[in-house]
Amino acid sequence: MPFIPHTEEDVSAMLDAIGAKDIEALFAEIPQNLRAKGLEAIPVGINEMDVSRLMAERADEDRRTLCFAGAGAYEHHIPAAVWEITTRGEFYSAYTPYQAEASQGTLQLLYEYQTMMASLTGMNVSNASLYDGSSALAEAILMAVRAHRKSRSKRILMPRSVHPRYRTVAHTVVKHQGIVLEELDYDRRLGAIDPKSLPSNPGDITALVIPQPNFFGCLEDVDTLTNWAHQHGALVIAVVNPMSLAILKPPGEWGDKGVDIACGDGQPFGAPLSSGGPYFGFMTCRQEHVRQMPGRIIGRTTDLDGKPGFALTLQAREQHIRRSKATSNICTNQGLLVTAATIFMSLLGPDGLERVAQSSHANTQSLLQKLSAVPGVKKLFNSPLFHEAVIQFDLPVTEVLRALAAQGIVGGYMLDDDYPELKNCLLVCATETKSQADLDSFVENLQRISTRLQAARCPVEPKMA
Repeated sequence: MPFIPHTEEDVSAMLDAIGAKDIEALFAEIPQNLRAKGLEAIPVGINEMDVSRLMAERADEDRRTLCFAGAGAYEHHIPAAVWEITTRGEFYSAYTPYQAEASQGTLQLLYEYQTMMASLTGMNVSNASLYDGSSALAEAILMAVRAHRKSRSKRILMPRSVHPRYRTVAHTVVKHQGIVLEELDYDRRLGAIDPKSLPSNPGDITALVIPQPNFFGCLEDVDTLTNWAHQHGALVIAVVNPMSLAILKPPGEWGDKGVDIACGDGQPFGAPLSSGGPYFGFMTCRQEHVRQMPGRIIGRTTDLDGKPGFALTLQAREQHIRRSKATSNICTNQGLLVTAATIFMSLLGPDGLERVAQSSHANTQSLLQKLSAVPGVKKLFNSPLFHEAVIQFDLPVTEVLRALAAQGIVGGYMLDDDYPELKNCLLVCATETKSQADLDSFVENLQRISTRLQAARCPVEPKMA
């Protein structure tokens, strides 16, 4: 907590200036029954030296863990320059750049971000970010319903291979707006949608959502799926891991025409794991849908002297201009995280992003090869993959994870709760931050744990004399 310099005399002077008897008077309008009765669980205050010692002791209890969990949040190396620049006062304290003449630096950065994301996804237009990947998908669904005026059904085909949290958030946002999310199941052998399972006459569909890679790390047949949706008059929403786009075909080139909207979470670009956030969502689209896109868009223009400048554009879509006709209630963006992502992409460049993606994929493949050699462990799906994969155990995966955690290893993401049919399955991921020694440590510990658990489940009976 920052040092608060106000003395009792300062506080009294401020209270006198506003005509309040004491600080309690400032909260007089709050009913007594709504006030906390006390903070019994909070210990008595201690001095600065003791607080520092306590925090140091707690920090010593923590230890660095080896993280092999992905599931939408990935541990990538972040160059020190990224947050050194991001937390400069010019960016750190800046808010919404309504006043263009005083916000050229922020506006130019957001413009550069939009340019990079549009290029990366192969789309025409990008907004200046959304809250996170899940809200970006929800907004993309609302946008598709607005943009596809020929469709009256408000039916959205939602694969089960989309991130479970994304599906939950999307359902929460659209369930009271007459929008129907129809689940598409995945093939148990592929771990992805089998295009042959799609109906030949699906009726009126507003949009199809396609994850790439999907939640299991498997690659979908995006070209076939995109063409199928367009042939049946539906729009296509791509949900992508932006890091994968350094080596995979961008959504703007899927099928014959490309997708209509692309979205996802920008966390892989310079945002640390941070116990789950904050992250930021991104969204890009085709030019014809730009007026239905939520959030801010920064445009490049020239001033009266012919000098280049930047400003918010298409503001008539925004909540602060025409609230009743706004495309979304999102009236701000994750500007600080976008700043970090822009600097991250600028520092790495296309070649650097490609090397990170390739190294991550190579590490995941190496990890799978090592894990598959452990008795009782197998790779579950046979589709091509990126970045992460599903493995299945003969043992209860909860016991395996608990034992790995005791060794300082986050073994992966357990799938049982979200996919009951994937019992004792684990989603594992290895980014470029993992060395071969890290992979070996994971596998060696897993081997030892597996042997011990198997012995405990099948004790050897003593031989009869």
